[in-house]
Amino acid sequence: MTALVCLEAGDLNDTVTVSRAAAAVGGSSIWLEEGETQRLEDLLYGLLLRSGNDAAEAVAEHVAGSVESFVVLMNRRAAEMGLADTRFSNPHGLPAPGHRTTAADLARIAREALLRPDFRRVVSTRRHVMPWPGRPWDRVLYNENRLLWTYHGADGVKTGWTSEAGRCLIASATRGGWQLAVVLLDAPEMWTDAVRLLDWGFSSFRPVLVHPDGAPVTRVRLAGAAERWVDLVASREVKVALLPGELERVSATPSAPVFVRSPLPEGAEVGFLRVSLDGVPLASFPLVTAQAVPGGGPVARFLQDLWALLVATLSRLLW
Repeated sequence: MTALVCLEAGDLNDTVTVSRAAAAVGGSSIWLEEGETQRLEDLLYGLLLRSGNDAAEAVAEHVAGSVESFVVLMNRRAAEMGLADTRFSNPHGLPAPGHRTTAADLARIAREALLRPDFRRVVSTRRHVMPWPGRPWDRVLYNENRLLWTYHGADGVKTGWTSEAGRCLIASATRGGWQLAVVLLDAPEMWTDAVRLLDWGFSSFRPVLVHPDGAPVTRVRLAGAAERWVDLVASREVKVALLPGELERVSATPSAPVFVRSPLPEGAEVGFLRVSLDGVPLASFPLVTAQAVPGGGPVARFLQDLWALLVATLSRLLW
């Protein structure tokens, strides 16, 4: 989640000055020193390839101004993703009161992060060189994910270890144009287990198209525009990995506001499509406007505000 929030809220070209607090964080480290400067992108490599707790703290302080503010962003993002069993207390994952997650929630975080090209690029990198100011040599970071060298198609994601969680691994691989990921927690034989799970996944599951890219999913009422409705489409192909015979038990349920205000650009995200198997959520996909909606004139804006007031009043009365 630290990497995801960094990519969403930060600029990888930023220059970061390492604080005393970040340099002093315990556990695994890339040996950052107080006052040294690094690009945010290099710190992301340090975080993801070497589990640098010092890099995680430096990222958090730079992106949000403080570790505490960054943790707020992490928990807000977790809530947006529906991660009911996850709560963050810090950006590096060291044991702390209230800091918790589950394998299922970690899988959802990994899936969201793997949609981002920068994240995929970093976690699939075997070796990265970053500066070491004041030294006659550079830092050379080797990815701790040994599957990148030993498993066909491996392209992520990250290892982890604490005394409380044990040996942990999120491993991903892509074959035949589709990607699988597995999550292992407190797994003494995590490398063997990951290979077995990925092999089983690729031999057993198949990617199934639930809804094509660009096809209307639902529509919402417009306020303050000449048109009365705008179509919502999935922002990308809605595909899930299923076992044979499971497609008939899959449902896709759209969720969107009662109405949206104009103007709206094409591709504005205004809802999501939740795909479930036997009522258990598998994935959520953003729903976006299929076309741009221009704003109306003064009368349309007045009617828009009147409609918004009516909906808000009815909502309070009903709930």
